[in-house]
Amino acid sequence: MRHLLSGSGLQVFSTCPPSYTAVPGEYLKQVQEVAAWSEAAGCEGILIYTDNGLVDPWTVAQAIVTGTHHLTPLVAVQPVYMHPYTVAKIVSSFALLYGRRMYLNMVTGGFKNDFTALNDPTAHDERYARIIEYTAIIQALLRGETVTRTGRHYGVTNLKLAPAPVPDLYPGVMISGSSAAGLDAARQLGALAVQYPKPTDQQEPPPEGVGALGIRVGIITRESSAEAWAVARARFPEDRKGQITHQLAMKVSDLAWHRELSDLGKTPPEDENPYWMVPFENYKTFCPYLVGSYDRVAEELARYVGLGYRTVILDIPTSLVELEHTGHAFSRATERVPA
Repeated sequence: MRHLLSGSGLQVFSTCPPSYTAVPGEYLKQVQEVAAWSEAAGCEGILIYTDNGLVDPWTVAQAIVTGTHHLTPLVAVQPVYMHPYTVAKIVSSFALLYGRRMYLNMVTGGFKNDFTALNDPTAHDERYARIIEYTAIIQALLRGETVTRTGRHYGVTNLKLAPAPVPDLYPGVMISGSSAAGLDAARQLGALAVQYPKPTDQQEPPPEGVGALGIRVGIITRESSAEAWAVARARFPEDRKGQITHQLAMKVSDLAWHRELSDLGKTPPEDENPYWMVPFENYKTFCPYLVGSYDRVAEELARYVGLGYRTVILDIPTSLVELEHTGHAFSRATERVPA
């Protein structure tokens, strides 16, 4: 089944389960199981979350690398947690020790309480200015440059990376493109801009000057729409406790995409519309879902691809079989879009 995802012509990532949902003592096994499914399905890599309440993402990345053959960790990197030199050193160390490339998901926002606890009062748009400086230092170090820079947030003098970077394993860089500041940061850094998509009839073409584009979306698909919706509703039933938790999270989140998705969720879905917000509204996940038959989901995916979104970060898979179903939709989607 590997060709269904890796042969689709798109760059597909899965997502690692967060540690706060795990039973103590079983999380490592869960991470390695999801990583094995993702690799078997042909995913390029796997997203690893970060925030104050989660296991260290670099430790999770090491568990994934040692338990797979080629799956690439996509590690969320929050500047408030470590110096850019430390990030570059970890990336070059992974390359030297494991011969494995990394992807970096540069994170600017999060829960306000987390920033308060860390005594970081930096405003939203200023965090993008900070992350541009931060990421530029990482990129220069990993290109093998001796770096001297003075900025508003970071300054380094004659800084050189050790161990030396491996040019063939230079990391991919992603950043949220849900705000104007995020899109500008992606332009300046040459990073892939990831968005939480709107329904395809509302999704506008990206502005000029933005390079590679990606979307973050969950998918539940089967041969028939009726079967897909039955699976979706059984997996994500409406939950009053989850709805309250979602509302509380909205009050302490400064993420632009979080607010936009919440606004989209206020509009009832139309019949036959595969765009589904119930998992997000019930605090079961952090992205919209596409639900329907292979052909219906493929049609929606093809529309996103036609707008330029050629990287897809899927939600946490529930099984290898679920990824196989998703692969059928991807295979049919790429048949609908000219190469």
